[in-house]
Amino acid sequence: MAAGKYLAVFKLGLQNTFVYRWNYFLRAVFGLIPLAGTVFLWRAIFHERGGGMHGYDYGSMIYYYLLTILVSNLVTPTEDEWQIASDIREGQINSFLTKPLSYLAYRFSIFLSGRLVYSIITLAPIALIFFYFRAYVTFPSDPIAYLCAFLSLLMAAMIQFFITYSIAMMAFWILEISTIVFIVYSFEYFLGGQMFPVDIMPPLVQASMKWLPFYYELFCPIAIFMERLKGAEMFQALAIQIGWLLASWATARFMWRRGLGHYQAVGG
Repeated sequence: MAAGKYLAVFKLGLQNTFVYRWNYFLRAVFGLIPLAGTVFLWRAIFHERGGGMHGYDYGSMIYYYLLTILVSNLVTPTEDEWQIASDIREGQINSFLTKPLSYLAYRFSIFLSGRLVYSIITLAPIALIFFYFRAYVTFPSDPIAYLCAFLSLLMAAMIQFFITYSIAMMAFWILEISTIVFIVYSFEYFLGGQMFPVDIMPPLVQASMKWLPFYYELFCPIAIFMERLKGAEMFQALAIQIGWLLASWATARFMWRRGLGHYQAVGG
């Protein structure tokens, strides 16, 4: 019965998300434009150096950014924090307080439906760009890497969602969360591997970044699939990622309870 409720929410999310399918498609198409700049930038860097960099050559670096685009489309929440904050500010959260429905599970169902629709709609342009750069595409030689990369991808999506949800809970205390969102997203962009591969950083910096959640929101599944993380190092990364998944889930639940207590105290 409980699963049926959230399945219904998931289906409703699919219907609502399809309304914005052209918006998602155009966002995906124009989101590929920075890739062109990245290609020219790294071509110039490798031409100037005359060789590789920390185990990357020009082809593997382009492949890394292709995987970054793919993984980002699969796991990154789209406007979820704004929708949750709007529910809180506008009092729509009241309707959930009188129903046998977990708001966290409700929003997670909406998140899953949104990611599914967004991934399907953006599949064509991403497939075309992969085909164009097919000479640089390689696949793992170890079958374990496929399984571990997939598990890491699922955990990356959940970590991103729980962090987004926790940030949105700040709307219980402050009117506008945009500054907090901008700060967190800046750290995610820089430390999560979207700007450059994390493993080209100095060893001491890499060792520090591996203990932060941002490392596991994007870079970790990509590094496993590219077999830049393997063996004991890969399993250590997965263990830490599990830890951050549990921590982010617990934080999301804690923020809801504290926020709801503040909300009811102010409203009551």
